[in-house]
Amino acid sequence: MENNFDVIVIGGGPGGYVCAIRAAQLGLKTACIESRGALGGTCLNVGCIPSKSLLNLSDNYKKAKKEFNEQGIEISDIKLNIEKMMVNKNKSIQVLTKGVEFLFKKNKVTYVKGKGAIFSKNDVVVYENGKKNSYKGKNIIIATGSSPASLPGVEIDEKNIISSTGALSLSKVPKTLAIIGGGYIGLEMGSVWSRLGSKVTVVEFLDHITPGMDREISNEFQKILKKQGINFKLNCKVTSVSSGSNKATVEFIDNKTSEKTRLDCDKVLVSVGRTPYTEGLNLNKIGIKKDEKGRIEINDKFQTSINNIYAIGDVIKGPMLAHKAEEEGIAVAEIIAGQAGHVNYNVIPGVIYTSPEVAAVGKTEEELKKEKINYKIGKFPFLANSRAKVNNETDGFVKILADAKTDKVLGVHIIGPHSGDMIAEMALGMEFGASAEDIARTCHAHPTHTEAIKEAALSVDKRPIHF
Repeated sequence: MENNFDVIVIGGGPGGYVCAIRAAQLGLKTACIESRGALGGTCLNVGCIPSKSLLNLSDNYKKAKKEFNEQGIEISDIKLNIEKMMVNKNKSIQVLTKGVEFLFKKNKVTYVKGKGAIFSKNDVVVYENGKKNSYKGKNIIIATGSSPASLPGVEIDEKNIISSTGALSLSKVPKTLAIIGGGYIGLEMGSVWSRLGSKVTVVEFLDHITPGMDREISNEFQKILKKQGINFKLNCKVTSVSSGSNKATVEFIDNKTSEKTRLDCDKVLVSVGRTPYTEGLNLNKIGIKKDEKGRIEINDKFQTSINNIYAIGDVIKGPMLAHKAEEEGIAVAEIIAGQAGHVNYNVIPGVIYTSPEVAAVGKTEEELKKEKINYKIGKFPFLANSRAKVNNETDGFVKILADAKTDKVLGVHIIGPHSGDMIAEMALGMEFGASAEDIARTCHAHPTHTEAIKEAALSVDKRPIHF
Protein backbone atom coordinates (compact mmCIF):
# COMPACT_ATOMS: atom_id res chain seq x y z
CA MET A 1 0.00 0.00 0.00
CA GLU A 2 1.18 3.50 -0.85
CA ASN A 3 2.24 5.38 2.28
CA ASN A 4 2.56 8.99 1.06
CA PHE A 5 -0.51 11.20 0.73
CA ASP A 6 -1.54 14.80 0.16
CA VAL A 7 -4.28 14.40 2.76
CA ILE A 8 -4.68 11.92 5.62
CA VAL A 9 -8.05 12.02 7.38
CA ILE A 10 -8.21 10.37 10.81
CA GLY A 11 -11.81 9.28 11.36
CA GLY A 12 -14.33 7.83 8.92
CA GLY A 13 -17.51 9.41 10.32
CA PRO A 14 -19.71 11.91 8.44
CA GLY A 15 -17.12 14.69 8.65
CA GLY A 16 -14.15 12.45 7.89
CA TYR A 17 -15.46 10.40 4.99
CA VAL A 18 -17.10 13.42 3.31
CA CYS A 19 -13.84 15.36 3.69
CA ALA A 20 -11.87 12.46 2.18
CA ILE A 21 -14.21 12.14 -0.81
CA ARG A 22 -14.17 15.88 -1.50
CA ALA A 23 -10.36 16.04 -1.21
CA ALA A 24 -10.05 13.18 -3.70
CA GLN A 25 -12.49 14.91 -6.05
CA LEU A 26 -10.19 17.94 -5.98
CA GLY A 27 -7.25 15.85 -7.16
CA LEU A 28 -5.57 15.32 -3.79
CA LYS A 29 -4.15 11.90 -3.02
CA THR A 30 -6.20 10.96 0.04
CA ALA A 31 -6.32 8.30 2.77
CA CYS A 32 -8.93 7.87 5.49
CA ILE A 33 -8.16 6.00 8.72
CA GLU A 34 -10.99 4.39 10.70
CA SER A 35 -10.69 2.16 13.78
CA ARG A 36 -14.31 0.96 14.02
CA GLY A 37 -14.08 -1.65 11.27
CA ALA A 38 -16.88 0.07 9.38
CA LEU A 39 -17.14 3.54 7.89
CA GLY A 40 -19.80 6.08 8.85
CA GLY A 41 -18.73 6.79 12.44
CA THR A 42 -21.08 7.02 15.40
CA CYS A 43 -23.83 8.57 13.26
CA LEU A 44 -24.17 5.70 10.82
CA ASN A 45 -23.29 2.79 13.10
CA VAL A 46 -24.65 3.61 16.57
CA GLY A 47 -26.25 7.05 16.31
CA CYS A 48 -28.46 9.04 13.99
CA ILE A 49 -29.15 6.34 11.40
CA PRO A 50 -30.09 3.36 13.62
CA SER A 51 -32.06 5.68 15.93
CA LYS A 52 -34.09 6.94 12.96
CA SER A 53 -34.81 3.35 11.97
CA LEU A 54 -36.17 2.59 15.44
CA LEU A 55 -38.04 5.89 15.61
CA ASN A 56 -39.79 5.08 12.33
CA LEU A 57 -40.54 1.46 13.24
CA SER A 58 -41.80 2.32 16.72
CA ASP A 59 -44.01 5.08 15.31
CA ASN A 60 -45.50 2.61 12.82
CA TYR A 61 -46.15 0.17 15.66
CA LYS A 62 -47.85 2.83 17.79
CA LYS A 63 -50.07 3.92 14.88
CA ALA A 64 -51.03 0.33 14.05
CA LYS A 65 -51.84 -0.41 17.67
CA LYS A 66 -53.58 2.80 18.73
CA GLU A 67 -54.60 4.91 15.75
CA PHE A 68 -55.42 2.89 12.64
CA ASN A 69 -58.71 1.44 13.91
CA GLU A 70 -60.03 4.93 14.60
CA GLN A 71 -59.13 5.93 11.05
CA GLY A 72 -60.94 3.05 9.39
CA ILE A 73 -57.98 0.71 8.97
CA GLU A 74 -59.04 -2.24 11.07
CA ILE A 75 -56.17 -4.41 12.28
CA SER A 76 -56.23 -7.04 14.96
CA ASP A 77 -53.65 -9.11 16.80
CA ILE A 78 -50.80 -6.58 16.60
CA LYS A 79 -47.57 -8.14 17.84
CA LEU A 80 -44.17 -6.66 18.54
CA ASN A 81 -41.09 -8.60 17.41
CA ILE A 82 -38.07 -6.76 18.81
CA GLU A 83 -35.60 -9.23 17.32
CA LYS A 84 -36.95 -8.70 13.81
CA MET A 85 -37.00 -4.92 14.35
CA MET A 86 -33.30 -4.96 15.31
CA VAL A 87 -32.47 -7.13 12.28
CA ASN A 88 -34.19 -4.56 10.04
CA LYS A 89 -32.22 -1.76 11.69
CA ASN A 90 -28.88 -3.59 11.36
CA LYS A 91 -29.53 -4.48 7.72
CA SER A 92 -30.01 -0.79 6.88
CA ILE A 93 -26.74 0.10 8.60
CA GLN A 94 -24.79 -2.56 6.69
CA VAL A 95 -26.13 -1.37 3.35
CA LEU A 96 -25.16 2.22 4.11
CA THR A 97 -21.66 1.45 5.42
CA LYS A 98 -20.96 -0.62 2.31
CA GLY A 99 -22.24 2.33 0.31
CA VAL A 100 -19.58 4.59 1.81
CA GLU A 101 -16.90 1.99 0.99
CA PHE A 102 -18.13 2.00 -2.60
CA LEU A 103 -17.85 5.79 -2.71
CA PHE A 104 -14.26 5.53 -1.48
CA LYS A 105 -13.43 3.14 -4.32
CA LYS A 106 -15.25 5.30 -6.85
CA ASN A 107 -13.31 8.42 -5.79
CA LYS A 108 -9.97 6.56 -5.27
CA VAL A 109 -9.78 7.22 -1.51
CA THR A 110 -7.46 4.79 0.30
CA TYR A 111 -9.29 3.19 3.23
CA VAL A 112 -6.93 2.32 6.10
CA LYS A 113 -8.35 0.19 8.93
CA GLY A 114 -6.93 0.76 12.41
CA LYS A 115 -6.37 3.41 15.07
CA GLY A 116 -4.34 6.43 14.00
CA ALA A 117 -1.87 8.46 16.08
CA ILE A 118 0.04 11.58 15.02
CA PHE A 119 3.80 11.62 15.73
CA SER A 120 4.83 14.76 13.87
CA LYS A 121 3.32 17.35 11.54
CA ASN A 122 3.56 14.84 8.67
CA ASP A 123 3.72 11.41 10.34
CA VAL A 124 0.79 9.17 11.24
CA VAL A 125 1.09 5.67 12.66
CA VAL A 126 -1.83 3.23 12.37
CA TYR A 127 -2.21 0.34 14.84
CA GLU A 128 -4.29 -2.73 14.03
CA ASN A 129 -4.18 -6.27 15.38
CA GLY A 130 -0.80 -5.79 17.03
CA LYS A 131 0.75 -4.37 13.86
CA LYS A 132 1.71 -0.80 13.07
CA ASN A 133 2.14 0.97 9.77
CA SER A 134 3.55 4.44 9.12
CA TYR A 135 2.12 7.01 6.72
CA LYS A 136 3.17 10.48 5.62
CA GLY A 137 0.72 13.26 4.86
CA LYS A 138 1.28 16.79 3.63
CA ASN A 139 -1.96 17.64 5.43
CA ILE A 140 -3.62 15.79 8.33
CA ILE A 141 -7.27 16.21 9.31
CA ILE A 142 -8.57 15.11 12.71
CA ALA A 143 -12.20 13.98 12.48
CA THR A 144 -12.46 11.48 15.34
CA GLY A 145 -15.87 12.60 16.60
CA SER A 146 -17.18 12.20 20.13
CA SER A 147 -18.20 9.62 22.71
CA PRO A 148 -21.07 9.53 25.22
CA ALA A 149 -20.46 11.50 28.40
CA SER A 150 -21.33 10.16 31.83
CA LEU A 151 -21.87 11.56 35.31
CA PRO A 152 -19.19 11.50 38.03
CA GLY A 153 -19.34 8.16 39.82
CA VAL A 154 -21.75 6.62 37.31
CA GLU A 155 -20.44 3.59 35.46
CA ILE A 156 -22.15 2.77 32.17
CA ASP A 157 -22.08 -1.04 31.99
CA GLU A 158 -24.40 -1.37 28.94
CA LYS A 159 -26.46 -3.87 30.93
CA ASN A 160 -28.74 -2.02 33.33
CA ILE A 161 -27.02 1.36 33.04
CA ILE A 162 -26.77 2.11 29.34
CA SER A 163 -25.59 4.75 26.87
CA SER A 164 -27.37 5.66 23.64
CA THR A 165 -25.46 2.78 22.02
CA GLY A 166 -27.02 0.30 24.45
CA ALA A 167 -30.45 1.89 24.04
CA LEU A 168 -30.31 1.08 20.31
CA SER A 169 -29.80 -2.63 20.89
CA LEU A 170 -32.06 -3.71 23.75
CA SER A 171 -33.30 -7.29 23.32
CA LYS A 172 -36.65 -6.60 25.00
CA VAL A 173 -38.80 -3.65 26.02
CA PRO A 174 -37.98 -2.52 29.57
CA LYS A 175 -41.10 -2.17 31.70
CA THR A 176 -39.59 1.00 33.21
CA LEU A 177 -36.88 3.22 31.75
CA ALA A 178 -35.26 6.20 33.46
CA ILE A 179 -33.46 8.71 31.26
CA ILE A 180 -30.91 11.07 32.77
CA GLY A 181 -30.86 14.17 30.58
CA GLY A 182 -33.62 15.88 28.63
CA GLY A 183 -31.66 16.59 25.44
CA TYR A 184 -32.11 15.45 21.83
CA ILE A 185 -30.73 11.92 22.18
CA GLY A 186 -32.48 11.05 25.44
CA LEU A 187 -35.86 12.23 24.17
CA GLU A 188 -35.54 10.37 20.87
CA MET A 189 -34.66 7.14 22.66
CA GLY A 190 -37.36 7.79 25.25
CA SER A 191 -39.90 8.17 22.45
CA VAL A 192 -38.85 4.86 20.87
CA TRP A 193 -39.21 2.78 24.02
CA SER A 194 -42.31 4.62 25.25
CA ARG A 195 -44.11 3.81 21.98
CA LEU A 196 -43.08 0.16 22.34
CA GLY A 197 -44.59 -0.04 25.83
CA SER A 198 -42.02 1.18 28.34
CA LYS A 199 -42.92 3.56 31.16
CA VAL A 200 -40.38 6.36 30.64
CA THR A 201 -39.27 8.98 33.17
CA VAL A 202 -36.87 11.78 32.20
CA VAL A 203 -34.75 13.36 34.94
CA GLU A 204 -33.33 16.74 33.92
CA PHE A 205 -31.11 19.11 35.93
CA LEU A 206 -32.58 22.26 34.34
CA ASP A 207 -36.15 23.48 34.73
CA HIS A 208 -36.86 22.72 31.05
CA ILE A 209 -35.98 20.13 28.42
CA THR A 210 -33.85 20.58 25.28
CA PRO A 211 -31.35 23.21 26.49
CA GLY A 212 -30.62 25.82 23.82
CA MET A 213 -33.96 25.41 22.09
CA ASP A 214 -36.39 28.31 21.80
CA ARG A 215 -38.18 28.18 25.14
CA GLU A 216 -41.71 28.43 23.70
CA ILE A 217 -41.00 25.44 21.47
CA SER A 218 -39.39 23.56 24.36
CA ASN A 219 -42.45 24.07 26.57
CA GLU A 220 -44.82 22.94 23.83
CA PHE A 221 -42.62 19.93 23.12
CA GLN A 222 -42.71 18.84 26.74
CA LYS A 223 -46.52 19.15 26.83
CA ILE A 224 -46.84 16.92 23.76
CA LEU A 225 -44.41 14.29 25.10
CA LYS A 226 -46.21 14.30 28.45
CA LYS A 227 -49.52 13.74 26.61
CA GLN A 228 -47.82 10.78 24.90
CA GLY A 229 -47.04 9.23 28.29
CA ILE A 230 -43.48 10.35 29.08
CA ASN A 231 -43.00 11.60 32.66
CA PHE A 232 -40.65 14.44 33.58
CA LYS A 233 -38.71 15.26 36.74
CA LEU A 234 -37.28 18.70 36.04
CA ASN A 235 -34.92 20.82 38.09
CA CYS A 236 -33.53 17.68 39.69
CA LYS A 237 -29.94 16.69 40.37
CA VAL A 238 -29.00 13.02 40.12
CA THR A 239 -27.00 12.01 43.22
CA SER A 240 -26.42 8.33 42.47
CA VAL A 241 -27.13 5.55 39.98
CA SER A 242 -26.75 1.94 41.07
CA SER A 243 -27.25 -1.39 39.36
CA GLY A 244 -28.48 -4.71 40.76
CA SER A 245 -28.87 -8.09 39.09
CA ASN A 246 -31.83 -7.13 36.90
CA LYS A 247 -32.70 -3.63 38.10
CA ALA A 248 -31.24 -0.18 38.45
CA THR A 249 -31.91 2.70 40.81
CA VAL A 250 -31.65 6.45 40.26
CA GLU A 251 -31.57 8.76 43.24
CA PHE A 252 -32.05 12.48 42.73
CA ILE A 253 -32.77 15.63 44.69
CA ASP A 254 -35.10 18.51 43.81
CA ASN A 255 -32.98 21.65 43.28
CA LYS A 256 -35.68 23.88 44.81
CA THR A 257 -37.14 21.88 47.68
CA SER A 258 -34.17 19.55 48.40
CA GLU A 259 -36.67 16.68 48.40
CA LYS A 260 -34.98 13.33 47.75
CA THR A 261 -36.50 10.76 45.38
CA ARG A 262 -35.58 7.16 44.64
CA LEU A 263 -36.60 5.74 41.27
CA ASP A 264 -36.36 1.98 40.70
CA CYS A 265 -36.40 0.86 37.08
CA ASP A 266 -35.35 -1.87 34.67
CA LYS A 267 -32.89 0.29 32.70
CA VAL A 268 -31.23 3.67 33.11
CA LEU A 269 -30.17 5.58 30.01
CA VAL A 270 -27.42 8.11 30.73
CA SER A 271 -27.83 10.82 28.13
CA VAL A 272 -25.98 13.88 29.39
CA GLY A 273 -24.23 14.90 26.19
CA ARG A 274 -21.06 13.85 24.41
CA THR A 275 -17.37 14.65 24.77
CA PRO A 276 -14.74 15.10 22.04
CA TYR A 277 -12.90 11.86 21.34
CA THR A 278 -9.17 12.49 20.99
CA GLU A 279 -7.84 9.55 22.98
CA GLY A 280 -4.68 7.98 21.56
CA LEU A 281 -4.07 10.70 18.96
CA ASN A 282 -0.90 11.87 20.75
CA LEU A 283 -2.03 15.50 20.64
CA ASN A 284 -0.29 16.65 23.81
CA LYS A 285 3.08 15.32 22.72
CA ILE A 286 3.02 17.07 19.37
CA GLY A 287 1.69 20.34 20.86
CA ILE A 288 -1.87 20.58 19.55
CA LYS A 289 -3.84 22.80 21.92
CA LYS A 290 -7.23 21.94 23.43
CA ASP A 291 -9.67 24.12 25.40
CA GLU A 292 -11.11 23.50 28.88
CA LYS A 293 -13.79 21.19 27.40
CA GLY A 294 -11.26 19.02 25.59
CA ARG A 295 -12.08 20.50 22.18
CA ILE A 296 -9.25 21.10 19.72
CA GLU A 297 -8.57 24.79 19.20
CA ILE A 298 -8.63 25.98 15.59
CA ASN A 299 -8.50 29.22 13.59
CA ASP A 300 -11.05 30.34 10.99
CA LYS A 301 -9.46 27.96 8.45
CA PHE A 302 -9.80 24.94 10.75
CA GLN A 303 -6.05 24.87 11.36
CA THR A 304 -4.80 23.68 14.75
CA SER A 305 -1.72 25.07 16.48
CA ILE A 306 0.20 23.10 13.81
CA ASN A 307 -0.84 24.78 10.56
CA ASN A 308 -0.95 21.69 8.29
CA ILE A 309 -3.01 19.72 10.83
CA TYR A 310 -6.73 20.53 10.77
CA ALA A 311 -9.71 19.53 12.92
CA ILE A 312 -13.43 19.25 12.14
CA GLY A 313 -16.68 17.92 13.57
CA ASP A 314 -17.33 16.99 17.19
CA VAL A 315 -13.69 17.51 18.27
CA ILE A 316 -14.05 21.29 17.76
CA LYS A 317 -16.51 23.86 19.10
CA GLY A 318 -20.07 24.09 17.86
CA PRO A 319 -23.08 21.79 17.79
CA MET A 320 -22.27 18.07 17.59
CA LEU A 321 -24.23 17.42 14.42
CA ALA A 322 -23.34 15.13 11.53
CA HIS A 323 -24.30 17.69 8.87
CA LYS A 324 -22.21 20.39 10.56
CA ALA A 325 -19.21 18.03 10.42
CA GLU A 326 -19.90 17.29 6.75
CA GLU A 327 -19.92 20.98 5.86
CA GLU A 328 -16.65 21.48 7.73
CA GLY A 329 -15.12 18.48 5.96
CA ILE A 330 -15.97 19.92 2.55
CA ALA A 331 -14.69 23.36 3.60
CA VAL A 332 -11.33 21.98 4.80
CA ALA A 333 -10.78 19.93 1.64
CA GLU A 334 -11.46 23.00 -0.48
CA ILE A 335 -9.19 25.21 1.66
CA ILE A 336 -6.33 22.69 1.28
CA ALA A 337 -6.94 22.65 -2.48
CA GLY A 338 -6.62 26.45 -2.58
CA GLN A 339 -10.32 27.23 -2.78
CA ALA A 340 -12.49 29.37 -0.50
CA GLY A 341 -14.07 26.74 1.73
CA HIS A 342 -16.60 28.23 4.13
CA VAL A 343 -19.28 27.25 6.66
CA ASN A 344 -22.11 29.62 7.62
CA TYR A 345 -22.73 28.69 11.24
CA ASN A 346 -25.77 30.96 11.44
CA VAL A 347 -27.81 28.59 9.29
CA ILE A 348 -27.00 25.14 10.67
CA PRO A 349 -30.37 23.42 11.23
CA GLY A 350 -31.05 21.14 14.19
CA VAL A 351 -33.74 18.46 14.28
CA ILE A 352 -35.24 16.16 16.92
CA TYR A 353 -36.81 13.17 15.19
CA THR A 354 -39.63 12.44 17.60
CA SER A 355 -43.28 12.46 16.61
CA PRO A 356 -43.94 15.28 16.03
CA GLU A 357 -40.50 16.36 14.87
CA VAL A 358 -38.88 19.53 16.18
CA ALA A 359 -36.60 21.61 13.95
CA ALA A 360 -34.84 24.94 14.20
CA VAL A 361 -32.41 27.18 12.35
CA GLY A 362 -30.96 30.52 13.41
CA LYS A 363 -31.62 32.50 16.57
CA THR A 364 -34.03 31.78 19.41
CA GLU A 365 -36.10 34.47 21.10
CA GLU A 366 -33.86 34.19 24.14
CA GLU A 367 -30.74 34.82 22.06
CA LEU A 368 -32.27 37.84 20.31
CA LYS A 369 -33.27 39.35 23.66
CA LYS A 370 -29.77 38.77 25.03
CA GLU A 371 -28.24 40.41 21.97
CA LYS A 372 -30.77 43.28 22.24
CA ILE A 373 -32.03 42.78 18.70
CA ASN A 374 -35.55 44.06 18.06
CA TYR A 375 -37.65 41.43 16.38
CA LYS A 376 -41.18 40.53 15.36
CA ILE A 377 -42.86 37.12 15.51
CA GLY A 378 -45.07 35.21 13.11
CA LYS A 379 -46.76 31.96 14.20
CA PHE A 380 -49.12 29.53 12.57
CA PRO A 381 -50.57 26.35 14.13
CA PHE A 382 -50.75 23.03 12.27
CA LEU A 383 -54.30 22.78 13.60
CA ALA A 384 -55.21 25.31 10.90
CA ASN A 385 -53.25 23.55 8.12
CA SER A 386 -55.51 21.45 5.89
CA ARG A 387 -52.95 18.70 5.14
CA ALA A 388 -52.06 18.28 8.81
CA LYS A 389 -55.76 18.25 9.70
CA VAL A 390 -56.74 15.45 7.32
CA ASN A 391 -53.67 13.42 8.38
CA ASN A 392 -54.48 13.79 12.09
CA GLU A 393 -51.11 15.55 12.67
CA THR A 394 -52.26 18.78 14.25
CA ASP A 395 -49.84 19.16 17.19
CA GLY A 396 -47.41 22.07 17.03
CA PHE A 397 -46.79 25.26 15.05
CA VAL A 398 -44.33 27.21 12.89
CA LYS A 399 -42.61 30.23 14.44
CA ILE A 400 -40.65 32.80 12.44
CA LEU A 401 -38.50 35.52 14.02
CA ALA A 402 -37.69 38.48 11.79
CA ASP A 403 -35.74 41.70 12.29
CA ALA A 404 -38.15 44.47 13.34
CA LYS A 405 -36.57 46.99 10.93
CA THR A 406 -35.31 45.02 7.94
CA ASP A 407 -37.76 42.09 8.05
CA LYS A 408 -34.80 39.71 7.53
CA VAL A 409 -35.50 36.22 8.88
CA LEU A 410 -33.33 35.66 11.97
CA GLY A 411 -34.64 32.34 13.21
CA VAL A 412 -37.25 29.68 12.46
CA HIS A 413 -38.60 27.10 14.89
CA ILE A 414 -41.02 24.33 13.96
CA ILE A 415 -42.70 21.66 16.02
CA GLY A 416 -44.96 19.50 13.96
CA PRO A 417 -45.15 16.89 11.18
CA HIS A 418 -42.17 16.67 8.81
CA SER A 419 -40.40 19.57 10.51
CA GLY A 420 -37.00 18.06 9.71
CA ASP A 421 -37.69 18.34 5.98
CA MET A 422 -39.52 21.66 6.18
CA ILE A 423 -36.65 23.43 7.93
CA ALA A 424 -34.50 23.07 4.78
CA GLU A 425 -36.62 25.69 3.02
CA MET A 426 -35.92 28.20 5.75
CA ALA A 427 -32.21 27.35 5.98
CA LEU A 428 -31.96 28.03 2.25
CA GLY A 429 -33.95 31.22 2.59
CA MET A 430 -31.75 32.47 5.41
CA GLU A 431 -28.58 31.54 3.49
CA PHE A 432 -29.71 33.96 0.79
CA GLY A 433 -30.81 36.65 3.26
CA ALA A 434 -34.57 36.21 2.80
CA SER A 435 -37.08 38.48 4.50
CA ALA A 436 -40.35 37.26 5.96
CA GLU A 437 -42.02 39.05 3.05
CA ASP A 438 -39.95 36.99 0.58
CA ILE A 439 -41.25 33.80 2.18
CA ALA A 440 -44.81 35.14 2.33
CA ARG A 441 -44.73 36.03 -1.39
CA THR A 442 -43.46 32.59 -2.42
CA CYS A 443 -46.18 30.30 -3.73
CA HIS A 444 -46.44 27.09 -1.72
CA ALA A 445 -48.25 24.04 -3.08
CA HIS A 446 -51.68 23.19 -1.65
CA PRO A 447 -52.41 21.10 0.30
CA THR A 448 -49.01 20.70 1.98
CA HIS A 449 -47.57 21.09 5.46
CA THR A 450 -45.22 23.77 4.07
CA GLU A 451 -48.15 26.17 3.70
CA ALA A 452 -47.78 26.64 7.45
CA ILE A 453 -44.42 28.30 6.74
CA LYS A 454 -46.02 30.73 4.29
CA GLU A 455 -48.79 31.51 6.78
CA ALA A 456 -46.29 32.06 9.60
CA ALA A 457 -44.39 34.47 7.33
CA LEU A 458 -47.65 36.31 6.62
CA SER A 459 -48.29 36.35 10.35
CA VAL A 460 -45.05 38.30 10.93
CA ASP A 461 -46.98 41.31 9.62
CA LYS A 462 -50.25 40.11 11.15
CA ARG A 463 -51.95 39.07 7.93
CA PRO A 464 -52.35 35.26 7.96
CA ILE A 465 -55.15 34.01 5.73
CA HIS A 466 -56.20 30.80 7.46
CA PHE A 467 -55.89 31.68 11.13
